[in-house]
Amino acid sequence: MNIVLFSERDNYFFPLNDERTRHISRILKKKEGDTFEAGIEGGMAGKARILSLNDEGLSFDFTPLSNGKPLFPVEMIVGFPRPIQLKRLFRDMAGLGVSRILLCGTETGEKSYMESKIVERGAAYEALKDGSIQAKSTHIPKLDIFASVKDCLASLNAEKHAAGRISVCLDNVKAGMPLGKYIKNALGTRDGFARGCVPSGKDCPSILVRAAIGSERGWSDAEREAFRSAGFELCSMGSRVLRTETAATVSASIILEALGVL
Repeated sequence: MNIVLFSERDNYFFPLNDERTRHISRILKKKEGDTFEAGIEGGMAGKARILSLNDEGLSFDFTPLSNGKPLFPVEMIVGFPRPIQLKRLFRDMAGLGVSRILLCGTETGEKSYMESKIVERGAAYEALKDGSIQAKSTHIPKLDIFASVKDCLASLNAEKHAAGRISVCLDNVKAGMPLGKYIKNALGTRDGFARGCVPSGKDCPSILVRAAIGSERGWSDAEREAFRSAGFELCSMGSRVLRTETAATVSASIILEALGVL
């Protein structure tokens, strides 16, 4: 754990058998009076100080010091991959700091993948939290699930959009411009945009980048047209066919680099 996360329900106390207590006492070898890096889930990061460590558990106080590394204005639409890939995808996306993941069924994807219980059993949230902890962030990406691309796009259409929304659909069949070039060109048309600025800051315009990654067999022609109709540009990342999880990581990295945060 690069940062120990807690919530209000913890009440500044971890039971003795809690994974966080074991990590602090056995791995970090902390004792009463020592401090460790901690943060509130979805809130501030800072230093925690151990008040007591005994047979009941670990109690601590907390001093907030930073904003906990807020997530970046990047949302990833991902066609359902194999369940074994999902946890890795969640960890990587959270580690990179994307703000939202939208999983959706696709016409060419394996329908049984959507029957995974990873979300119902809480494993999805834990994987997202693991990725955030790896990145020393207190903020965990939001996860939404849709039965189809059509349902996903309909939901997005009903939302209020950022002033500088850029939407891309990754495709290795009918794509036009390379992803990196398109994103940088699109950002260059946004008046006042500066690389590396915090999108929510008062000196930086509001901007949101959405990228869609297909499932193993890619998009159908109908789905490509649906994305085009919704304002998405079909982009490529070279001639090689990548796994869904790899394509998601690579595309998110390219976008974040264009935003100036990598």
